[in-house]
Amino acid sequence: MTTAHEASARPAVPPARRSTAVTLTAGLLAALLLCCLLSAGLGAYSIPLGDVLASAQHRIGLGGHALDRVGESVLWNVRLPRVVLALLVGASLGCAGALMQGVFGNPLAEPGVIGISAGAAVGAVASIALGLTFLGNWTITVCAFAAGLLTVLLVYALSRSGGRTEVVTLILTGIAVNAFAGALIGLFIFFADNAQITQITFWQLGSLAQATWPKVLAVLPCAVLGLALAPFYARKLDLLALGERPARHLGVDVERLRMVLVLVVALLTAAAVAVAGIISFVGLLVPHLLRMANGPGHRFLVPGSALGGALVLVAGDLAARTVADPAELPLGVLTALFGSPFFFWLLRRTRRKQGGWA
Repeated sequence: MTTAHEASARPAVPPARRSTAVTLTAGLLAALLLCCLLSAGLGAYSIPLGDVLASAQHRIGLGGHALDRVGESVLWNVRLPRVVLALLVGASLGCAGALMQGVFGNPLAEPGVIGISAGAAVGAVASIALGLTFLGNWTITVCAFAAGLLTVLLVYALSRSGGRTEVVTLILTGIAVNAFAGALIGLFIFFADNAQITQITFWQLGSLAQATWPKVLAVLPCAVLGLALAPFYARKLDLLALGERPARHLGVDVERLRMVLVLVVALLTAAAVAVAGIISFVGLLVPHLLRMANGPGHRFLVPGSALGGALVLVAGDLAARTVADPAELPLGVLTALFGSPFFFWLLRRTRRKQGGWA
């Protein structure tokens, strides 16, 4: 139940900003739909946009027509699983980035800060280097997901002191765990053979090339659960932005909020990394761009970052498949190539606004 203090502390949303949010949402949805259609049709085997729509209509019983055998197989068994997986992974990473930046009160935070990506990478690399096959083709995915969640729980447990978790302690613990995870990955690579090293390298570079409907179903429950929970914490994140002490006075259980949201971030990120490998900068750049466009309010920022992340990953995957055709660029490399210069620009912009390094 909302208290009088919470109601008075909640800033009124200016009509201009509300209009901007609606415009941005509509634009993101339109761009996302267009990118999905283009991604479904473009590639080594080209399928005209009209045929993509006709096949979709035929499948759901609204007329249209089926394509030839090869066209149907390419569209429904290769392209669409990849598009849907890009949607889920991108939305998960974008939403996780917005939550992380809200929890830490820092627009330069991203999910990898607390070791989720590095932990998942350790699980995947270990399963490859040790030749584990106890779950068949699912072994790498399950090991990566489990290791990512365990890493976050470890970081959180090590960061707690006196029943509380300070943000600085959490970040420093995450840095230490990231370094340790990097050492473990290097150790596994050292003892791996050439075939395993090739597989490890491919996984670490990030890619959706192995997308299948079973992989979509594997990430779907985690993504849907995390994306459904996140918007319910938007108001509390807005109050937390006032500072921890004011937020506590306004009825926010800061420690519980931080714990719940770190777990939601872990769920979203570990699931995404487990099926797609390490794809950097999506969780950092998308929320920051939307914050620049429409301000820091999390009611738009959280769902908007999910839409923006999905758009970036669908567009990035399309570029990865087509820019160097017939070869395919690793998606993680592509996002890092574009994300790194933008990250440097953000740092420069922050320095100019603050008159020096904060």
